[in-house]
Amino acid sequence: MWIYEKKLQYPVNIKSKDVRMAKYLITQYGGPDGELAAALRYLNQRYTMPTGKSKALLTDIGTEEMAHLEVIAAMVYQLLKGASLEELRAAGLAGHYADHDRALFYVDATGNPFTATYIQAKGEPIADLTEDMAAEQKARVTYEWLINLADDPCVKDPLRFLREREVVHFQRFGEALVDVQEFLDTKKFY
Repeated sequence: MWIYEKKLQYPVNIKSKDVRMAKYLITQYGGPDGELAAALRYLNQRYTMPTGKSKALLTDIGTEEMAHLEVIAAMVYQLLKGASLEELRAAGLAGHYADHDRALFYVDATGNPFTATYIQAKGEPIADLTEDMAAEQKARVTYEWLINLADDPCVKDPLRFLREREVVHFQRFGEALVDVQEFLDTKKFY
């Protein structure tokens, strides 16, 4: 079904380690408003959409969210590269180190593990698309806050790209909501 292009959707070239920023960014990897939760939500919800257009949109955006997950993973990996055990301790990542060394793991910025409760699916298209719009807004604002926390332009640049994609996704979900509402409002003849 998918063709994997072996490059990031947006380049990540971070030259300076920043363990503190890596700890913050991890929330977009495994947190409640992060890319994994979005990808799984949309790829799951597509099955109960009533139109081919809405199914296709959820598939496309869910797939793109997986690409965003890769961007975040690359950022965290590059920010942690060469970090000493003392630097990990100072950033509050000793517990993460004890469980995972420097491996990426699906957690939020405070270390809470990913949970399926982050994935919303009601099975009713209006409720799900409205939830999706809210999810995109929450992700957008999280990126805003991460940009505010970042000092390095090499970190801010991909975060701005990801924030912009959340805006586009919000708009596409709004269009899908209108499309689905029109479909549901049409008279059905059998």
